[in-house]
Amino acid sequence: MSTRGARESATSTGCSKQKPPGLWGNPNYRIFLGIQTLSALGDSFSYVAIPLLVLHSTGSVVQMGVVTALTGAASILTGLFAGVIVDRANRRRLLMLADWARCLLFALIPLVWLFAQPMWLIYAVVPAAGVFMMLFRVAYVTVVPAIVGPDQITRANGHLFGTYAAASATGPALAGFVTSAFGPAAAIGIDSATFAFSALGILFVKLRPARQDSARSGVERAGVRAEFLAGVRFLWAHPVLRPLTVLLSLLTFLTYGLTDLIIFLIREDLGHPDSTVGFVLSAGTLGTCLASFAVARVRQRLGFGASWIGAFTLCGSAIVCVGLTGSVVVIGVLATVMLFCTSIAGTCSMSLRQEVTPSHLLGRVTAAFWTTHSALGPLGAAAVTASAAGFGVTATCLGIGVSVMGIALGAVRCSDLGEAGRCVGGAW
Repeated sequence: MSTRGARESATSTGCSKQKPPGLWGNPNYRIFLGIQTLSALGDSFSYVAIPLLVLHSTGSVVQMGVVTALTGAASILTGLFAGVIVDRANRRRLLMLADWARCLLFALIPLVWLFAQPMWLIYAVVPAAGVFMMLFRVAYVTVVPAIVGPDQITRANGHLFGTYAAASATGPALAGFVTSAFGPAAAIGIDSATFAFSALGILFVKLRPARQDSARSGVERAGVRAEFLAGVRFLWAHPVLRPLTVLLSLLTFLTYGLTDLIIFLIREDLGHPDSTVGFVLSAGTLGTCLASFAVARVRQRLGFGASWIGAFTLCGSAIVCVGLTGSVVVIGVLATVMLFCTSIAGTCSMSLRQEVTPSHLLGRVTAAFWTTHSALGPLGAAAVTASAAGFGVTATCLGIGVSVMGIALGAVRCSDLGEAGRCVGGAW
């Protein structure tokens, strides 16, 4: 399933005079957590239903990869200007706009599917929704520090990931049943409704006002290109964010099409129905839930570098095992391990960016980070699914898993990332 800001976080040495309330005592945080959990439940329906809709209509794993690649490409292109928009706009209104847009776009699919099944609509709607998804994700990251205190960011992100997982644990299974009974278009319609509820809920979330910072003055008036490059320059100058972005670019290329691969493996190679796909993907989301409870402690004990490197090393091992098994139960367990690992790494990575980036740059740095490390994703999705069609899922999973482990272990040699492994708090 951010993105999401109005204050410098943990790198700031000047603290607020009043200690912020605990997370559960913060009504804005509770509301935000609740509505995003509901939205995650809806997202899990489309997470299953869109690939199944393409598979039902075309019977082609390559076409599944094309839709995934187009969506990724739309998100990446949006990332070129999303940060500028987020840092200029009212962030709460932008979240609502993104939700309403996705609500209307996804509502088109079940409405049109009542009368016809034009595949061009999928190729148009899903990438368009990806544009607003990227805007939402960038804004979402920026508003979290505007809702919680600087020392609460990692725990808040862990809770958000965890509640998403709790909602998503049942979502894919329910989506599988809905798809089996009424077709995948109906499941996409449910996702559309949850975006409407999320947009309404954001009305009740109040953000702390942005602190004016004299560092903003020059670049804020320099135009869109200069504003975007301000985020890129900060990202590239930071001793940990720079190597992290490069490594994640390679990992994204390898793993972007992994969900399509697992769905195709269960549905076509192993011959199981849509409901089984839903159950396996639901089992996988339990890994995110487990990670939400563990991430703050793992990072506190091991530091950022060791947490991130260890998570992706274990993830690569699990991908290798997916290629070696023919049991859907084992695939479900391995999916849990993979999402546990990627959630640990992702939460640590997002929290680090929120902690070290000044508030007025957070939208642009987030957009630059995601745009850069996601740039190879669409190409990777097309390559992975084409590899599965040509060489089989087993060989493709083995290649992906070994490569992921190699990249993760190679990060040990990066001195800056290794130095981050000794930092336990987050001011790095």
